[in-house]
Amino acid sequence: MRLRAGDEAAFEALVSQHDAALHRVARTFVPTQALADDVVQETWLAVIRGLDRFEGRSSLRTWIFTILANRARTRAVREARNLPFSSLGEPEGPTVDPAAFGSDGTWRSAPPRLDCDPESNLLTMELRAHILDAVDELPDHMRAVITLRDIAGLSPEEVCDILEISDGNQRVILHRARAKVRTALRPIVEVSA
Repeated sequence: MRLRAGDEAAFEALVSQHDAALHRVARTFVPTQALADDVVQETWLAVIRGLDRFEGRSSLRTWIFTILANRARTRAVREARNLPFSSLGEPEGPTVDPAAFGSDGTWRSAPPRLDCDPESNLLTMELRAHILDAVDELPDHMRAVITLRDIAGLSPEEVCDILEISDGNQRVILHRARAKVRTALRPIVEVSA
């Protein structure tokens, strides 16, 4: 493994590939971006120090995200003592507006697909920014699941292991997160359609 041999280019490639997603996931555990940055830095240091002990029982990516989740949980517990009660937020409403469905349970008007023609396949930087903004607005648990699944590309099993949640819980959270992102993007997609 090039990483174990101390190959700097391999490590830079690994960081380039995963750093943004690690920051997004870390932010779901800790209350500030500065703390998320610290957690990610601690994670990369732990990866460097622990490469010799990596046994390959999971993918390297899963191992890295598991280290991140463990470090972020530890930091969140430590920081929770300083979290003001007012920052806990309001309870969630319905996932999707019930008026979007007919009496038979099917969509009255299905959400538009982003990949319906070649022009739509080339998502603009503006649309990507809107998607990431919509993900950033999600509650922490939803942001963690959708970031790991749809942005980092991890499998459902990997997400369940990293976040220590059941498969059913992961699926429900992912569905709700995607629905909220779709709802947030509706005005943007409808204008361009």
